[in-house]
Amino acid sequence: MTDHASTAQHFPPLSQEFLQDEIDALLPQVIGWRRHLHMHPEVAFEEVRTSQTIFDILSAIEGLSVARPTRTSVVAELRGQHTGPTIAVRSDIDALPILEENDVAYRSRTDGVMHACGHDGHTAIVLALATLLARHRQKLPGTVRFIFQHAEEVAPGGAEELVQQGVMDGVVHVIGLHLWSPMPVGRIGLISGPAMAAPDTFQCTLLGTGGHAAMPHQTVDPIAIGAQIVTALQQVVSRTVDPLDPAVLSVTQFIAGTAFNVIPGSAYLAGTVRTFDPGLRASIPAQMERIIAGITSAFGASYEFSYERGYRPVVNDPALTARLTEVVETTFGVDTLIEMRPSMGGEDFSAYQQRAPGVFAFVGARNDAEGITFPHHHPRFQIDEASLGIGLRYLTAASLDLLTKS
Repeated sequence: MTDHASTAQHFPPLSQEFLQDEIDALLPQVIGWRRHLHMHPEVAFEEVRTSQTIFDILSAIEGLSVARPTRTSVVAELRGQHTGPTIAVRSDIDALPILEENDVAYRSRTDGVMHACGHDGHTAIVLALATLLARHRQKLPGTVRFIFQHAEEVAPGGAEELVQQGVMDGVVHVIGLHLWSPMPVGRIGLISGPAMAAPDTFQCTLLGTGGHAAMPHQTVDPIAIGAQIVTALQQVVSRTVDPLDPAVLSVTQFIAGTAFNVIPGSAYLAGTVRTFDPGLRASIPAQMERIIAGITSAFGASYEFSYERGYRPVVNDPALTARLTEVVETTFGVDTLIEMRPSMGGEDFSAYQQRAPGVFAFVGARNDAEGITFPHHHPRFQIDEASLGIGLRYLTAASLDLLTKS
């Protein structure tokens, strides 16, 4: 077994000078990378140009071994000159099918696609981290594996695919971050334990009998039936789930009809369910289908129902969270840290946490004074680019702590 404590002497202690001077010098490049990626977004599983850009940048960094485990992902490995653990740092690289409405010089040049969740910033930060640590590889203990993951936004996601390709083999800790629009720039959020929910999806087609809107008695109206189902599904969370167990059930699509005077023969419902507890997650689909079956049967309709399990919940390792809490407080000061509440959003970072203890952190990117206030997945989403340097400083401090201390 490696004696991690004996390796600490090989790397200079963390200092404001080491962290801040080098990061300050890198920041213009980080911003440049982020803006380039922002101008050329690609959706999940189609990140061809994005992954090639990442590959080219990493290949030019001395000391990195760069690989392409899948068509649109990149993994780079940095081996230090001294014995130590293997850690992984993950970034997601995909964009969203959203038409950007920001009026900036670096706005998306791909119609209908934009980086509306900060993945361009995540990628730029981890590229800079690889650049920074590679400069000091001769003093560095252990190995750092930089994962640039495709397809975070679309289940089943790219993380599981990369895990199956072996990117977590030998890894003892995994860390990642999210630039977070609800949090002001200058703050870092950590959550011990459950951090982000399991995001499942459902679809339901209601099959009735169409006809003239003036003669509803001759039809089996799927819109009227669907309206009752939407209302009744809210009872799943409000009346069958323990109020102390977080859960969300949202119907987000209700599609039916083509004309004002025609009752359609079918209607389509879809939405999402978010949970943390595995038992609750397993029980909700049956509760939903029981409600759908009862209502459709009562009105002489039928249905087709499908339920797809998404990512596992993100659960931050408590011991590692406590350790990184100390890193944040030491590096930035106690006032920087926010002990966040869990989010019902989903993230496939959870796939890596199945193989090694991991912590997913949140770096504030909001700036009210500058109007940088729009939420994730909004066509006017933006980040305060000062968050890039903060994220880089956090990942640098966290990586060195995990490499050099037992």
